[in-house]
Amino acid sequence: MSANNFTLKRKKKMTNTVERGSKVTLHYKGTFEDGTQFDSSHDRGEPMSVEVGTGNLIKGFNDALVGMTEGESKTFTLEPGEAYGDVDPDAKTELSRDIFPDGFDLSEGQTIPLQGPNDQTLLSRVIGYDDSTVTVDLNHPMAGKNLTFDVDVITVDNDDETTAS
Repeated sequence: MSANNFTLKRKKKMTNTVERGSKVTLHYKGTFEDGTQFDSSHDRGEPMSVEVGTGNLIKGFNDALVGMTEGESKTFTLEPGEAYGDVDPDAKTELSRDIFPDGFDLSEGQTIPLQGPNDQTLLSRVIGYDDSTVTVDLNHPMAGKNLTFDVDVITVDNDDETTAS
C-alpha cells in the first residue's frame, strides 16, 4: 500500500473559536449608517464559507471574526480604514469617449467596469462627460463609508489535516 493513500490527522483542536486559519461558515447582513442594506447572505439563501486570515475578507471583518465562537452572533461597525478605505480625491481619470461603443448611453453616477493595467477589474463611477471625454471616479463604491455587519457564526472548523506525500 502506498503512503500517498493515507492522511495524517493531527489532534483536533478542542475549540469552536475562530482563529487565523479557521474555516468558518456564517450568515451576515451589511448595512450603511442610515440602515440601508447593501448585502446579505440570508437574501441569497446560503451562508458564506471563508478561511479566516487568508486575505479574502476586508481587514475589519476578518479581525471581528477572530475570537467568535460557533453559534455566536455579533454586530460590529467598521470605519473606512478597516473596510474599503477613505475616498481618494485624486482617484479619477479621463477616458476617451471613443473607447465606448456607438450609442452607449452615459449618465452621471453610472457604474462602469474597467480593466486595469494588470487585468484587474475596477468598478468606476461616471462623474462627468462631454462629447469627447468621460471622467470616472475609481474609488471603491463603499470607500469612505462606515459599514455595519450583523454576523451569525454557524460552524467553525479548526481541524488540521494534511495529506502524506
